[in-house]
Amino acid sequence: MRTPIILIVLCLTVCGCSTSDKGNKDNDMGFFDKLFGKKDGANPRESKASNVDKTSQGYIDYQKKLLATKEFYPFDNWRESYNHGLTQYTKRNCDRIKKVFDDLIESLVELGENASEEQKKELFKAAIIKTNKLNDEIEGLIETGEREDLCDLTDKITIACGLDPLKYASGEGLASEWREW
Repeated sequence: MRTPIILIVLCLTVCGCSTSDKGNKDNDMGFFDKLFGKKDGANPRESKASNVDKTSQGYIDYQKKLLATKEFYPFDNWRESYNHGLTQYTKRNCDRIKKVFDDLIESLVELGENASEEQKKELFKAAIIKTNKLNDEIEGLIETGEREDLCDLTDKITIACGLDPLKYASGEGLASEWREW
């Protein structure tokens, strides 16, 4: 029993972890993250895009998670509705709303995984406000089904960037913080 404890203490010492760090908010990297190098050692509170190491595995994983949410884009399905008489779903209109979410994902990637919750929320706010404007401009663009699609998509992007959608708008997600549709 004594050997495992000695090994744990040794590993904690080598990794710079100690019980005296519990109150240190700047040292919130877990033991296994330090031991296995899952974080690049940057302070997670530093969130300027210029500080993002775009070659780190963490950045690449974060980017992949965000880009994977594009698989849930509903815009091709919306486009098919055009062929069934819903003329608001022109290629141009669908491309415009798709661009809003492309830009959101790109901005979140640039900002980096360790950006603050507030910085990430501001990007979501800007995107949802753009969808509100598009909906005002294009009659019938976001109806009930499309609203569900966009709320689901926004929740998936929220999760991919490390936030919890249930934390916002009484559990309805970030889109519901600012949406007018």
